[in-house]
Order: sequence, then structure tokens, then C-alpha cells
Amino acid sequence: MGNNRTMAITLAGFGVALAAGALPAGVRAQSRTVTVTVENRAPTNSVSFAPLRIGFNNGTFDAFNVGEAAGAPIISIAEGGSGSDWFPAFAAADPGALLGTVGGLLQPGQTASGTFSFDAGLNPFFTFGSMVVPSNDFFIGNDDPMEYRLFDAAGDLVITSIEQNAAEIWNAGSEIFDPAAAAFLQIGNNGLRTSEGGAVAFNFSELAGFNGLTTGSGYVFNSQLQASTPIYRISFSTAAVPEPGTWLMLILGFGTAGTMLRKRTQRAVLASVA
Repeated sequence: MGNNRTMAITLAGFGVALAAGALPAGVRAQSRTVTVTVENRAPTNSVSFAPLRIGFNNGTFDAFNVGEAAGAPIISIAEGGSGSDWFPAFAAADPGALLGTVGGLLQPGQTASGTFSFDAGLNPFFTFGSMVVPSNDFFIGNDDPMEYRLFDAAGDLVITSIEQNAAEIWNAGSEIFDPAAAAFLQIGNNGLRTSEGGAVAFNFSELAGFNGLTTGSGYVFNSQLQASTPIYRISFSTAAVPEPGTWLMLILGFGTAGTMLRKRTQRAVLASVA
């Protein structure tokens, strides 16, 4: 009986602490759990995509700019898709960002998803990057770190999807067009490269230069892309982490249940004695 009493006192004390504003570690007013779903909408046998590299962030990390030479962070997305320089540069610029990856190789018609939990008040913006394959240095991504504000000041989700058309495919301008050195071609060796020294620009038409070549997964590539051709969709759905008031109700409920159980046990003991 002493243990039950101690538990009831502890729970009651914890409830008072919550009511006073002392929250369990990790619980914030705008904590959110977001499921990110990606879909390759390109035509059959057209472009595929490397894993999507993402960051929920405060809007300070600028991965690249149109018309400027690509730096190491975006080159690590555009040439091979690994993000090996993108992730550490992102973390250095925005230490509070939540970084991650969604899916693997995404071929036409395929989907993938991932779930992430973070503070939407601290990280309302969304940044992404993925290599377009086959290619030497093509990718999708946002050049403005504040282009996609997913959450408003109240922590509500205000963007439910991001659509990408072929006209939004970037050429990093960092490696010359060469099927023998392209990623995701059976004849290609992505470890080979010849520097181009160009600037980041939109360019989807060059992908037709790979038509007729066999991809790494065995289909014969056929671009079929026009400027308005849908190629990629990123969708968002969200759920709120329980707020302080909810935690308080749950804990007080546990406390009430414990008290009732203790009283029933006491009555049972008394009845057996009698």
C-alpha cells in the first residue's frame, strides 16, 4: 500500500509541474510529426531520381544560386546524389535543422515515404535536392532557402505538396555531358568526370541525348520530356505531438486509475479479513 501511495503522490506532483509549465524533454508547443511522400511522375522509361535529401530548417542555408557556379554542397547532390558535402554544409549553416533522406532510387511510377518529428516553430522551411538520372550533373531542388515555408507562425501546415515539372530540372554546370561518365547508365562510370566550369541553369532538353541507352536498372531510356511534363511530387501530411494540456490529462487519468485500483485492493483485503 505504501508503494501505491508513493506513486499517487509522484504523479500528482508531476501533474502540478506540468500545469506550471515544466514540460517533459522534447515537448514543445509546435512539435510536429510530418510524413513526406515522394512520387516519380515522369513518363515510363524516362528519368529516375536518386534518394531525396531534405532539411526542415530556419531558412538560412542557401545550397546554390541560379547563374552562379555550383559549390561542393550542391555538386554532391548533382553528381552522384549522395549529398556527402550537402549535409555537413547544411548542418554548419543551420545547426538546429533536421536533415534526412526519403527513399532510394525512384523510377517512373514509384513512390517512397519517410516520417520526421521536429519543432515547426524553429524549422518552418523545407529544402530538398535529388539527382536526376541518367545524367552527369542534373538535379531538382530549391535555390531559395525560403521558397517553401511549410508551417505558418501558428505551427499549421500551409503547403501540402510541391510539384516539379521538367522545366524545373537544374543543370549544375559542373561536369560536361558524357554518357561514358554519366550515372545510372550501363555504359557509364560515374567516377569519371570532366569539369565544365559553367553556372547553374535550368536544362531538361539535354537529357534526350541519353535516348536509346540502357539504364542501370535495365530499361532503355526515352526522355519524352517537354517543359510542362510532370516529373516529381513531394507531399506532406502532419500530426501534432500532444500539447502540455494533453499530457496533463493523461497523467491525471493514470493517477485517478491508480487511486481507484488502490481503493479496490484495500476493500478486497478488508473483506477477506472479515
